[in-house]
Amino acid sequence: MPRQQNPVRAETAPGPPLLASRLTPAVPPEPVVARPRLLRRLDEGSTGAVTLVAAPAGWGKTTLLASWVRLSGGTPEAEPGTVVPDSGDLSVAAVDEPVPAWVSVEAGDDGDRLWAYLAAALRSATGSAEDGLVPDRPPRPDQLEALAATLAVADRPVLLILDDLHRVADPAPLAGLEFLLRHADQRLRLVVGARAGVHLPLHRLRLAGELTEIGRDELAFTDDEVADLLTAHAAALPATAVRRLRGRTGGWPAALRIAALGVRGQPDPERWVGQFGGDQPEVAGYLREEVLVAVDPSALDLLRRTAVVDSVCAALAEALTGRVDAGQALADLAGTGGLLRREDTRPPWYRCEALLADLLRADLERLPPDEVRELHVRAADWYAGNGRPADGLRHALTAGRWDLAGDLLVAHWPELTRYDAASVPVPAPTPPPDLVLRADPEVVLACAAERAYAGDLPAATGHLHAAAGWATNLPVPRRDRFLRLVTALELTLARLAGDHAAARSTAARLLRTRPPDVPPTSAARSAPTAGGGGAADDLDLRAFTGTALGLVELADGGLPTGRFVRAHAAAREAGRPRTEMVAASRAAVLLAVRGELSTAERTARDALAMPAGRGWSCRLDCAYAYLALAVVALLRDQPEEATANLSLALPASVADGWGGVPEDGDARTALDGEPVAAAVAALCRAWLHRDAGDPAAGQRLLVRARDALADRPSAGELTAALRAAEAELRAERGDLDAARDLVSVEGADPALAVALAKVELLAGDAAAAERALPDWQPETATSWPLPVRLNAGLLDAVLAERAGDGRRAGRLLEQVLDLAGPPGCRRAFTRAEPPVRDLLAAHLDAGTAHFALVREMVQDAGENVTGSAAGPRGGLDEPLTERELTILRYLQSILSNVEIASELSLSVNTVKTHVRNIYRKLDATRRREAVRRARELRLI
Repeated sequence: MPRQQNPVRAETAPGPPLLASRLTPAVPPEPVVARPRLLRRLDEGSTGAVTLVAAPAGWGKTTLLASWVRLSGGTPEAEPGTVVPDSGDLSVAAVDEPVPAWVSVEAGDDGDRLWAYLAAALRSATGSAEDGLVPDRPPRPDQLEALAATLAVADRPVLLILDDLHRVADPAPLAGLEFLLRHADQRLRLVVGARAGVHLPLHRLRLAGELTEIGRDELAFTDDEVADLLTAHAAALPATAVRRLRGRTGGWPAALRIAALGVRGQPDPERWVGQFGGDQPEVAGYLREEVLVAVDPSALDLLRRTAVVDSVCAALAEALTGRVDAGQALADLAGTGGLLRREDTRPPWYRCEALLADLLRADLERLPPDEVRELHVRAADWYAGNGRPADGLRHALTAGRWDLAGDLLVAHWPELTRYDAASVPVPAPTPPPDLVLRADPEVVLACAAERAYAGDLPAATGHLHAAAGWATNLPVPRRDRFLRLVTALELTLARLAGDHAAARSTAARLLRTRPPDVPPTSAARSAPTAGGGGAADDLDLRAFTGTALGLVELADGGLPTGRFVRAHAAAREAGRPRTEMVAASRAAVLLAVRGELSTAERTARDALAMPAGRGWSCRLDCAYAYLALAVVALLRDQPEEATANLSLALPASVADGWGGVPEDGDARTALDGEPVAAAVAALCRAWLHRDAGDPAAGQRLLVRARDALADRPSAGELTAALRAAEAELRAERGDLDAARDLVSVEGADPALAVALAKVELLAGDAAAAERALPDWQPETATSWPLPVRLNAGLLDAVLAERAGDGRRAGRLLEQVLDLAGPPGCRRAFTRAEPPVRDLLAAHLDAGTAHFALVREMVQDAGENVTGSAAGPRGGLDEPLTERELTILRYLQSILSNVEIASELSLSVNTVKTHVRNIYRKLDATRRREAVRRARELRLI
């Protein structure tokens, strides 16, 4: 960023005087938190045509832009009239640095007034104060052309920074700027700070790759930045309180500054942070005066009435408000107003920031009670009719619609269990009177289910204890149903409390209530759900208990593949989408680990294709599904696709280049608290590190994953897989003794036995390898994971070849190919040791039913040896920059240049320039060649 030039004085331009303060960035309020990640984004964005910093009030736009200008060079302390050196006085390095010019836009700036300031800023930047080139009033077309031509041949580009551009109501003066952008040969660049509603061709710029956007997600403070802000205000807090404060504020800078000022001097700062909300006077005042003041009264009323729900779509807003234009109003509030966040769903759902929602709900409470109750009734009815029973139940209880609450519990009990961690505590609805419970005892179970779903386990347990007294006088069919629902809730509470023994025993009791004489599961649903018998009840029980027990076994480190597969099938047939998604996503990972790649891929994609916006968080389920796809791609030897899916499964960080968390493991991801999924992800990442020539990094990941499973009672099979992989990596690095120690276990798991045989073969002891190798051909071996069985078969073939029995080696290899062909499990061949590649090559000459597959694998195996085992061929004459290394990592994926630009918020032209530099430095002519060369050099 270049140094700020001298601000123009009022007397340099004719007409009404201009304020110098509007032509100079304001001094940011102290203390200012350093935010280098955003300063770098501005540096990178300002090399393109337009950089837009857009967010509602209080998100630090002006502070960021002013800090950027000042920290990157500062405003010189020159006397008015100081001559700016011409280009001949500049150093060579500064010749192409842009000259910044600042304009603060104010409310009421019409076309003439705004252009007067734009003209003053352009004169200051171009040094053309006296030649009349920049007119004082909006220019005519010929004047614009002359100005564009002058800018196009200027020694240095002009960087025009327009703050608060949303205040411009008349688009006419900005049309002149847009003309200059298009015709000044990239010598005019804009950096815009605005709330919303900017009169610039953003869609065209975005499509052309000429727009860099910094929104509130990037402007939001990180945990570290929150801690820095609190420390700067002498209000340091523990890390847990910092995270809680960031969660409550969403990283909103204005609210954080208010909190930093307010927490000082508090006797119990952590408790104060826990109670911090949008209804506090300082926050509420800022929201009303800065955020809501410009909102149309009808839009504000819609915001207030829809605040009765956590998120809202057009149909729900219409049901709550009666407005037929509710959908358009929501879109406007999310777009031009920026007051709502649009979620990535179809149809779109919208959500308020937490603090604004606090304020709106506080306003809602001031409405007459009957009016508020009617809103809850409308919400309950809409949710009940649109497949969101958990939300419907909460609003029905809040509104006192006891009949609806009981009906929802009876009809939808399998979907009223929580499968992920409750996020924000939800206040308990007012409990129903005894008169209601006497007439409809299921209502007390509805209260228990609602509290369990909210994560309030003590309250849920209390409701369940109270339920026992209401079942005595019920008729037999209804009492049986009632007790079954009680048992289902007990299972949910035991699972959520982590009492796995109680969960297993309760599940057994629940399964004993299965209705007798159930017809085949393909039969039509024969009775109302939970209503006392039939195929429908049986499907629900099997889906519910199967999923619950599967989750318990996963938490213990087990691999309950069959349980999740059966639960998935039952949930799908029963029409229980929430249960179906949970079971499908877990089944997909476990199927992939077993090597059932086609089924795993289909199941994962089915889970990802399920509609979002159903009232539950599917973040964890999607993480499982993407992890399954990553395993499938890895075993098919598609490293780029594996990396891309790992990045989606573990979105917290891609710092290690393999879509996972950094090696220190500090970053939080969707899979935190999921021991099996975390171990499977570690296996994937370890093999990717190995393929890239860094087995030591993979080894460290495996050690940490194994340590994390140490206290899991059912983690034997998964731990064996981790040990086997670690042993292979150690053996490849020459640490044969440590590798043997890892896998030399009495009565070993097949994976350990195969790994031991590999280690012995690498050590040159074929006899020991043959003794260690388990028999992979009998019927009992069909239960092994396919990758283990393939590795055993390939080792058997290699040993036969070494023993001089080439015919047997060929037969064994053909059998292994028969197993690997249908699911496409190629990794065992393409990433194997050279003897396997030699066997494959010989097999082509001998004849095989898999000729095309073997030929392709021989070619790929040769490339893999060149890329990972041959070692670097030497260093680079010119090293890659940090940005080029980042783009190089993306070149491994299937993303296009346009998609890479979008991921990095760069222009397409910038990405193309970096790609050309990468090719030149790596002496490559195409993408795949550059990636291969980079791997040889251990750059990626």
